[in-house]
Amino acid sequence: MNCETNETTNRVPEAVIRRLPKYLNYLRELEREGELKISSFKMSCDLELNASQIRRDLSYFGGFGQQGYGYTVSKLRQEIENILGINEQHTMVIAGAGNIGQALMLYPSFKAQGYEIRAAFDISPERVGKSYGGVEVFHMSKLRDYIRENEIEIGVIAAPKESAQTIANEMIEAGVRGIWNYAPTDVRSEAKVAIENVHLNDGLYVLTYKMKENLGE
Repeated sequence: MNCETNETTNRVPEAVIRRLPKYLNYLRELEREGELKISSFKMSCDLELNASQIRRDLSYFGGFGQQGYGYTVSKLRQEIENILGINEQHTMVIAGAGNIGQALMLYPSFKAQGYEIRAAFDISPERVGKSYGGVEVFHMSKLRDYIRENEIEIGVIAAPKESAQTIANEMIEAGVRGIWNYAPTDVRSEAKVAIENVHLNDGLYVLTYKMKENLGE
């Protein structure tokens, strides 16, 4: 991987991209409450962010507000959904039907937000052939062919870390465009495939740090 190339070609900083879901969830809540417009100052107070930072984040993608008026809530929500690509349908498969995989299959909001889990895969005879949340579990040996035949976009890894990279390689060879990895290790690729490595412990570590800070330790 050429780190220098990645840094120079990614126009939008990673930190900005990671704040967009926070803005989106906030705007959706405002819409549910019937709010029609919002200022960057009010957003900054509610989200505990700097108003200029919010304006700068959004400016990477265009001008969505009007000076003296602020942002139209519904329009900004739609624009951020478009930026994040969640105004389209996305197909997913899960490799690993253990506790994490089952929790993902049973999570009701994925489909409502445009993410459809088509199938899951495992090597355990106790799980293969079963369904969780309407998602059938196939043997892992069928993973690659299933992705190819069904043009799956996103591969989710919820398997042990020892097999995570091998599974990622199979997914990439089969044609996925993105990998959401829950295994407790980073997976990598030389191909042009988006990878998001999720480390569940990281948030817990940050939480205990903040707890210590609050106690003045």
